[in-house]
Amino acid sequence: MNKSKGFSFEISKSGETGLARAGTIKTPHGDIKTPAFIPVGTKANVKTVLPEAMEDLGAQALLANAYHLYLQPGPDVLDEAGGLGQFMNWHKPTFTDSGGFQVLSLGVGFKKVLAMDAQTFRSDQVIAKNKERLAHVDDEGVTFKSHLDGSMHRFTSEISMQIQHKLGADIIFAFDECTTLHNTRQYQERAMSRTYDWAIRCLDEHKRLTDERVGKPYQALFGVIQGAQYEDLRKKAAHDLGTMSSSGIFFDGFGIGGALDKDSLGTIVGWVNSVLPEDKPKHLLGIGAPEDFFTAIENGVDTFDCVLASRIARTSSVYTMSGRFNISNQPFIRDFNPIDDECDCYTCTNYTRAYLCHLFRSKEMLAGTLATIHNERFIVRLVDQIRQAIIDGNFADMKADFHGRYAHKSGQARD
Repeated sequence: MNKSKGFSFEISKSGETGLARAGTIKTPHGDIKTPAFIPVGTKANVKTVLPEAMEDLGAQALLANAYHLYLQPGPDVLDEAGGLGQFMNWHKPTFTDSGGFQVLSLGVGFKKVLAMDAQTFRSDQVIAKNKERLAHVDDEGVTFKSHLDGSMHRFTSEISMQIQHKLGADIIFAFDECTTLHNTRQYQERAMSRTYDWAIRCLDEHKRLTDERVGKPYQALFGVIQGAQYEDLRKKAAHDLGTMSSSGIFFDGFGIGGALDKDSLGTIVGWVNSVLPEDKPKHLLGIGAPEDFFTAIENGVDTFDCVLASRIARTSSVYTMSGRFNISNQPFIRDFNPIDDECDCYTCTNYTRAYLCHLFRSKEMLAGTLATIHNERFIVRLVDQIRQAIIDGNFADMKADFHGRYAHKSGQARD
């Protein structure tokens, strides 16, 4: 597990409930105690919040988007700056995704939402209404039309690896084709075959760049499991990438990707993690609703990321242990309680619901900052508590207590 290179994963507690386990991912920039929520700083910034604030609220690592950083400011700039963490004054571990999600978000125009209904239409040429296709896939890679200026760009496995090596994150992901649940079974099979071929090429290029960039901290490469809602495809992808070796190396861990029917989240993740190597970390891409963490963790997920907490915060939606609500609504104009009595964040310690309601209604920029601090802390703290419950052997009790109190309002999203 590349221990000599500064990366490893150790499981400290497992076996109490399903596939749930607690462990530690070791990286050149520090440890990540798992399970862990990884907040998303798409463009090397969690919107409206200072990186130092993210550390104060307990974030163990941050994830940035390779495609967006490739467009602006460019991977050469981050490489010259000393890597993503140095560039954004973040001295803990970092992740970057591969650009594979933009195959979906730019290719079919469904914005940033992955949660879909698997029972609706089927098509090989999925495109959202009134949207232009900004990504075109072929067997060798993807051609993108920039959403910034209309310029054309080409991503292949090799280019994705080259970009991510320059970005310098501790954990990077293989380039994949992310599909929708609306694609036909036949298209899912073709996309999975492409992802398999691209994964081999990613391993080869990752090895070449690791050997070439002597003196740089080791970057762990995670393979991405696709297969949509099909059990045989998901298990085949897990077996193929779980045993894949090229240029003398294996994947260091795995990401579980693709659009998901949220009603089947636990089932799909369980299929994958029952096949993947037990001793390697599993990351679930794009999961952010509090109730989904319990389902993901009990089916073997170690880390996950999502923009949901910060995105909804900017629209005045905030989390509490009783559920989620919009703090800009009229009932909170004279509510002088904190957002959540149980929360220890900077916002809840110092400000009232009435003040945040005023800020949002006045369209003050501080509103998004204070709400984001709260939401990110709520999520990070909740997953920390889940991890401790696994260690203490009372995960099932905590899950039952949470679901008895929380009013569900699901969400799954990636940038």
